[in-house]
Amino acid sequence: MDTSSVPTALLALGSDLDLVTLTMELLGGLALFLFGMEQMADALKLVAGDRMRGILARLTSNRFMGVSTGAFVTAVVQSSSVTTVLVVGFISAGLMSMSQSIGIIMGANIGTTITAQIVAFKVSKFSLAFIAVGFGVVFLSKREQIRNHGRGIMGLGLVFFGMGVMGTAMTPLRTYAPFVEWMARMENPGFGILAGALFTALVQSSSATSGVVIAMASQGLISLPAGIAISFGANIGTCVTALLASLGKPREALRAAVVHVLFNVLGVLVWVAFISHLAEFVTWFSPSKEGLTGTAKLAAETPRQIANAHTLFNIANTFLFLGFVSQFARLVEWMVPDRPLKEAQVVRAKFLNEELLITPAIALDRTRLELLRMGERVQAMMAGILPAILSGTREELEAIRLQDDEVDTLHGLIVTYLGQISRAKLSDAQTQELIELMQAVNALENIGDIIETNLVRNGTERIQGGFAISDATREVLTDFHRLVSGALNEAILAVTQNSSQAAEGVVSLKGRINEMAHSAALHEAQRLVAAEPNRLRAYTIETGVLESLKRIYYFAKRMARTAGQKGELG
Repeated sequence: MDTSSVPTALLALGSDLDLVTLTMELLGGLALFLFGMEQMADALKLVAGDRMRGILARLTSNRFMGVSTGAFVTAVVQSSSVTTVLVVGFISAGLMSMSQSIGIIMGANIGTTITAQIVAFKVSKFSLAFIAVGFGVVFLSKREQIRNHGRGIMGLGLVFFGMGVMGTAMTPLRTYAPFVEWMARMENPGFGILAGALFTALVQSSSATSGVVIAMASQGLISLPAGIAISFGANIGTCVTALLASLGKPREALRAAVVHVLFNVLGVLVWVAFISHLAEFVTWFSPSKEGLTGTAKLAAETPRQIANAHTLFNIANTFLFLGFVSQFARLVEWMVPDRPLKEAQVVRAKFLNEELLITPAIALDRTRLELLRMGERVQAMMAGILPAILSGTREELEAIRLQDDEVDTLHGLIVTYLGQISRAKLSDAQTQELIELMQAVNALENIGDIIETNLVRNGTERIQGGFAISDATREVLTDFHRLVSGALNEAILAVTQNSSQAAEGVVSLKGRINEMAHSAALHEAQRLVAAEPNRLRAYTIETGVLESLKRIYYFAKRMARTAGQKGELG
């Protein structure tokens, strides 16, 4: 419900309430509530971030596993829009189809109900104890992991304290007739849903709506059916966040947001006629307070009933629509078709979503996927450069040179994104991971520059000189190029897949690389005295190619050494 409109309405009615105090306490309590939620979510992400990343990495195509994953991730990050962004990343990476991802989006709605369940506990009297204990842990502990637990406890205390402040601020409204009459309109489901949707869209947080509704219920200011209607509206209003996040993003992002909208809107439409039945059902199984009547009974029972109704509604909707995920996927792909392909497109980041910066563990994983895209372009340059040097045309060499422009663009985007991640609260392990990724992206950029500058120039000089490379030298260069290309491919695998086995394989090639380079140098020395035209110029080009390939291996080995390794590999 848009409570910001209440003070204005009361003022217009000539209220004798202390509106200044009421408004300050209400907004101040809401601010404490939201700040506490943010603190708690930040702490959870640091404590459970790597565990959450592991769960995502083991995600299967099983739709029930998808629902569980979506619920868990959203409960930790307290943002269904972040979960939607993750889904977009999975689809873009080819890790899942749109149909498989819908389960995660559905599970996200269940995860958002965790907030309502937490705030429905009437433990406001212990809120300052939570804050004191949490602060004590943060202040006294030297271990970062324990300090993060302390921040989580302190955030939970602030959530409960903010709830208490809002509840106290609303106490005078119990007996204020104009407000009671205004709240009676919420019994109309359409009005309640609209109010919930507008307020949630305005503050872009369904958690805030849950907090305000339960705070009002704890004062007996709102009935259970009205609270359920407003919660329904919050489910619709939260879609605005996902839609805004999808603007200017790839079509997969917009499709995921549309799935979110369809699921929530259809779910509300299915249940809107059964609000009274849902209210009766949750009243039956929720705890009751014997011996209380009237407003006191309403205040004691309604908060938990609203939280239970919110959870039950989202769980029931998920299982109701879970059997229709394929139809959902086809409908959304029809509603949001692919854009026509353009002949020339500027390379853009595919996985570097700013929404994920609040979850460093996952943002670092997205960076690995973007680094893989950069690595694929370097691999393509590497695969094409030797044939172009040996017998290619100027056009082929120019095409390879231009590929480095995309590598440079992705390098800039990734480095900028890593810089943004570095400003977040990182654990020691995440800081080390960020440094390793920075070193890897710089090494790839250096390899691209070697190909663009040195090797392309070698090919151009061969064309300008108008001579051919001998068959024997072609074989030597091809064998050396094949070995270095393999090392580069394994180094990229080591970085993007955290493969220590691949990293060890790259480093172990050092002896073979040196041996082959020495053998190639002897071959070139013998060829230098061959009775062939342009032999000196050909020698310069051939040794230049060998030297550049050795430097590429150096950077590949450097990538491997830092790819998830905690110590030197030798």
